[in-house]
Amino acid sequence: MSSLLDQVPSDVLLRLVCLALLLAGTDETAIARADDSKNPRGSFNLTLEHDGLTRKYLLYVPASYDGKSKVPLLFNFHGFGGKVAGYLRATDMRPLADEENFLLVYPQGSPLNGFSHWNAATPSRENKSDADDIGFVKKMIASISADYKVDPKRIYACGYSNGAFFSYYLGCCLSERIAAIGSVSGTMLEESYEKGKPSRRVPMINLHGTADSVVPYDGKNGLTPIPKVLSFWALQNETRTQPAATNFKSGRTKVRRLVYSDAKGTAWIEHYRVKGGGHVWFDLNLEGSDANRLIWNFLSGHDLDGPRRKR
Repeated sequence: MSSLLDQVPSDVLLRLVCLALLLAGTDETAIARADDSKNPRGSFNLTLEHDGLTRKYLLYVPASYDGKSKVPLLFNFHGFGGKVAGYLRATDMRPLADEENFLLVYPQGSPLNGFSHWNAATPSRENKSDADDIGFVKKMIASISADYKVDPKRIYACGYSNGAFFSYYLGCCLSERIAAIGSVSGTMLEESYEKGKPSRRVPMINLHGTADSVVPYDGKNGLTPIPKVLSFWALQNETRTQPAATNFKSGRTKVRRLVYSDAKGTAWIEHYRVKGGGHVWFDLNLEGSDANRLIWNFLSGHDLDGPRRKR
């Protein structure tokens, strides 16, 4: 049982930190509020006290939110060493939230040896992190739900790199609350892969590049290979072992989509294999859909009860 720092070699960890710092930018994030005081909309930098720490997160309330109907809630977790402001600029889902009417949260990780992180493993002597990030997520859900009309059956989590590691961990440890998960350039830590036992089927979408040198597609550096991650969730979601494959092109980039469905034809897993793709949040255009749209379209097709009917 080990943490992210235990599993990733120092040279790879350095590259991960450098990439995160490029995304980090400053700590300043614009706050925009709508005039409607009963249903304020825009971006809000919020804090809450948890486990002896002041934890921070950005909540975006879309312009389409009216305070009358329950809406979905989506968490997007940054990578190791990341900051919300820079990560928001790189992966901005706010226009999508306006269009699709969902609450959007960009949480800030707590410091570990000077770098922000997400703890994707349970506390132990081998785990260098003692951050209770599962508890932090639960507290954010409770706080946001107290102020806004959140659909409790439609709470989703996605993330990049270490944030994706954590999304997988949430899918294993908080499956009774998290309806579906998404991963960009991330994998499962050994503990989640070997011991993860979701209490229900958890739909999963994964985007990963074949040239990722930080979290290699084939699982070098002691990290779980992406094909094994797909097999893990295929087993958990009781899908067919052979996926349906479709090839796309985004500019000159070749992308292969694998869809794992059950006997009824319900898609529980989508994987996008980006040929030559690095350790990034991908800039794709697949028949008009970018990475944000691909993730949302998949996640929003499910809730805690299973696949949702198309409306």
